Amino acid sequence: MSNNPSKHWPAHRSSISVQLLTQFGLDQGLSIERCLAGTGLTLQQLSDPSSEIDASQELSLISNLVNALGPQRGIGLKAGQRYHLSTYGIWGFALLSSPTFRSAAALGLRYLGLTYAFCGMRLEEHGDEVHLLFDQQGIPGELRAFILERDSAGMLNIQRDLLGQRLPLLRVDLCLPRPTDCSLYIDSYGIEPRFAQADNRFVLSSRLLDQPLPGANPQVAQQCEEHCHALLAKRWERSGLAEQIRTRLLSTPGRLPGMDELARKLNLSPRTLRRRLQVEGSSFRLLLEEVRQALAEELLATDGLTLEEIAERLGYAEVSNFIHAFKRWKGLPPHQYRQSRRAAF
Repeated sequence: MSNNPSKHWPAHRSSISVQLLTQFGLDQGLSIERCLAGTGLTLQQLSDPSSEIDASQELSLISNLVNALGPQRGIGLKAGQRYHLSTYGIWGFALLSSPTFRSAAALGLRYLGLTYAFCGMRLEEHGDEVHLLFDQQGIPGELRAFILERDSAGMLNIQRDLLGQRLPLLRVDLCLPRPTDCSLYIDSYGIEPRFAQADNRFVLSSRLLDQPLPGANPQVAQQCEEHCHALLAKRWERSGLAEQIRTRLLSTPGRLPGMDELARKLNLSPRTLRRRLQVEGSSFRLLLEEVRQALAEELLATDGLTLEEIAERLGYAEVSNFIHAFKRWKGLPPHQYRQSRRAAF
């Protein structure tokens, strides 16, 4: 059995993961401003479990955690222990209602894009062993250790929730260099990994694959899979040139580039960029408006910034233009929105 996705994660995902990571950062003594700096994430998104965020925003948040907490080996394992099957929505229900561990694993990997994982995963059967491999392709180098630790610890939590017991691993191979202290890895995996290996590989007995699951309900599983299929297709549809531009705009909140500048960075002519966005049902003006609104909500939640300063950061020549735009977006002026957010938090 092999599940080797041809694509990486979709551009969009649930905000629940960034909620968990932000709370993890707060528990480590970081401020919420330090956690969210430069991510474009708003307090509204953190408080709404039904909202979606860009995957690039979560990577920015992880980068903030890694930079702030320093080179602490195993810190990603602590973060990953906060991920349980109940945090994955319809994907989690689909796994819970699967008849066997094998079918749950196959379904889970088929719709891996609905999870919060950045590592690619695939299953390989080798005689009486099953190997779960983690692929770190596409993950920024400085984030690989944290993300591998988080994704693997989260995976083990999911399997523990499915089976009602710790997954009995036979062997764990990691590409990471051996740390001075392996205790966090032993606590999370149940055994001491082999470090500095060619692959990230978790090995278990193939007998576990056909173990029945206590919540098996094939009819419910089929219905959940249909929902998973529709949701994942929707998320992939929203990837494309528009997503690239949105991500670049969100990554430069202090100076939003114009269309000509973005076209040069993407090796496109402005005319080609405009035409391709039109094919995707979008435009640079709409994307800029969307990003300005998201950044405005974040900046208004930040103490110490005047409306004039926020308007300047968003590229408005006059603060009155910003106030007019914000009233059109939210139905109230920015100072009232700021007051309402402070009262809510």
